[in-house]
Amino acid sequence: MRRPVVAGNWKMHGSRAANQVLLTELERRVNPEWPVDVVVFPPYVYLAEAVRMLDEGQIRVGAQDVCAEAGGAFTGQVCAAMLKDVGCRYVIVGHSERRRLYHEDDALVSRKFAAVLAVGLTPVLCVGETLEEHEAHQAQAVVARQIDAVIAMNGITSLAKAVIAYEPVWAIGTGRTASPQQAQAVHAYLRGRIAAQDANIARHLRILYGGSVKGGNAAELFLMPDVDGGLVGGASLAADEFLEICAAASLRGSVRH
Repeated sequence: MRRPVVAGNWKMHGSRAANQVLLTELERRVNPEWPVDVVVFPPYVYLAEAVRMLDEGQIRVGAQDVCAEAGGAFTGQVCAAMLKDVGCRYVIVGHSERRRLYHEDDALVSRKFAAVLAVGLTPVLCVGETLEEHEAHQAQAVVARQIDAVIAMNGITSLAKAVIAYEPVWAIGTGRTASPQQAQAVHAYLRGRIAAQDANIARHLRILYGGSVKGGNAAELFLMPDVDGGLVGGASLAADEFLEICAAASLRGSVRH
């Protein structure tokens, strides 16, 4: 059984006051019996406070990015050991916005992935194609290249300690969503590609869908056999909607795959 994950990426949103309201509401209403791992990813400056607020409750805290270096003279950067020190459990690497806006290539993403694993945290590796690549029917080729780079640097066994998030770039913040069948096709392709190297790792690997996931479409997406939860953007900033997504994932969590 693959335990679902619902991860809320706040991006560059929030304030101390707004975070307190949101986290208090989420912690109060997350059902401890839901078979779901719930994670929130606030901006760096709010991480330690979010960890303190959530303490040992049901919700875990992760970081949106990390430096590939272990430490040193890298002004403005935050290393994986620091994230672990303040209580993070997860770290997003290779998010489409980092790849597109900050020109992070597959090699840098792979190094960040390694840095997260080196300190015992769980990397959430994002892969996905742009609109142009999607329309050129290159989705499989793109995600294959992105995942193969990580495997080449870190080995197939590294995926046993990771989560993958398929995020079609054309469906992020656009209101467009891959159909459940489109998402399933790419997820199944990823799992099959990994299974060719290690069937056991592929069977247990959790692959999330990230691309305008909302309360209204989560249940249908999570019914797909290879969609193990969601990487949620804007909908994670509204308690009611984020909890609706978590509840949809909990129904999947009760089904064996």
